[in-house]
Amino acid sequence: MLSIIGIITILVIVALLISGRVSPIVAMVIPPVIAMFIAGYSFDDLGVFFGDGINSVISVAVMFIFAIIFFGIMQDVGLFEPVINKMVALSKGNVVLVAIVTVIVAAIAQLDGSGASTFLISITALLPLYVRLGMNPYLLLLLVAGSAAIMNMIPWGGPLGRVASVLNADVTDLWHPLIKIQVIGIVLMLLLAIFMGFREKRLIAKRAQTGQPLNFDLSNSVLNNEVDESLKRPKLIWANAILAIVVLAVLMSGLLPAGLAFLIGVAIALPLNYRTPKEQMGRIQAHASNALTMASIIIAAGLFLGILNGTGMLTAIANNAVNILPSFLAQYLHIIIGVFGVPFDLLLSTDAYYFALFPVVDQIGLTYGIDSLSTGYAMIIGNIVGTFVSPLAPAVWLALGLSGLEMGKHLKFSFFWMWGLSITLLIFAVLLGVIQV
Repeated sequence: MLSIIGIITILVIVALLISGRVSPIVAMVIPPVIAMFIAGYSFDDLGVFFGDGINSVISVAVMFIFAIIFFGIMQDVGLFEPVINKMVALSKGNVVLVAIVTVIVAAIAQLDGSGASTFLISITALLPLYVRLGMNPYLLLLLVAGSAAIMNMIPWGGPLGRVASVLNADVTDLWHPLIKIQVIGIVLMLLLAIFMGFREKRLIAKRAQTGQPLNFDLSNSVLNNEVDESLKRPKLIWANAILAIVVLAVLMSGLLPAGLAFLIGVAIALPLNYRTPKEQMGRIQAHASNALTMASIIIAAGLFLGILNGTGMLTAIANNAVNILPSFLAQYLHIIIGVFGVPFDLLLSTDAYYFALFPVVDQIGLTYGIDSLSTGYAMIIGNIVGTFVSPLAPAVWLALGLSGLEMGKHLKFSFFWMWGLSITLLIFAVLLGVIQV
């Protein structure tokens, strides 16, 4: 009975998240609470489940709040602009270099963990250059999407925080084995950029010889180049760069909890760049919406996971699944789900994938001796590359609106390249021992 209630609950949550008719908070709070009462538990039990769930995710929620605010401030002061502008200047006129620079620009821009800001920076800076050189703007979307997705494995990016919440693990410790996968991923993206750059060069030459016009229309582009120059601190670029490097070094070393490292970073960054309390609070308020939205979703997920774990629903689902699934498939379920992670991105939102599907796959894997970290890594690596190809990702629609491009053509151009990259990274992860088979 618990298994049936649990499955129905998860399906309802997934359906609500996919439908987009309610916020993730509503989807992850109401159904499990109703399911808990149906299963015969009381209000007192609900309080216990909530407490257990919150304890498992609170450190991740705090980290998200201050990480987003910290990198938001770094973006405001213009920390990344000199590097990006220099790369754009150096690449002008060379199609292959433009493709390479696109990967690097997107990777740097994604350091704040926000896909929206990455597309804003990358498309605003590079789309005019693509147009001037006659390059396919869908190539720009492909390279930005892939690079940003790989960089999104950072602890404050989203997916890692969700997995850490489910596993009650330290998000920084969870990240460390993925750093080498990120390095490999960016190298693969650079190789893809070189290959696609040479291919684009040939296509441009062919169009020039035949007089063939460009087959894409950018008339609907709504690029906005307005930047609040008053927030920038060009004289403090080096001071901010040192601060960002120190915070990242502390994070990678594990010297301090991630949330505390970013809290201290914010406390230093604010008076360093903005002198008055009004200006400092203004920067916090400007980024509080994104920070609190992510934190509130994590807390709602804590309740959801607390109920599913506390009532035993996840265990019941896993035990029944083990009895149904052939053993030769069940023991490789984490790999199978990882391989199909990018297609899953077209069907499931990020929240549905990590908060509904992952806990079930994890429980099944545990019964076959598969470590939870291996399951988490398989599902992260398999899925994350497709993040910015999915129509369920709001940042993708922002990118399409900025560039005036179409979702269908973006999918057609990028989907199989991203899926291939995802599977390649999974293979590397298995060979390097990050994922247990």
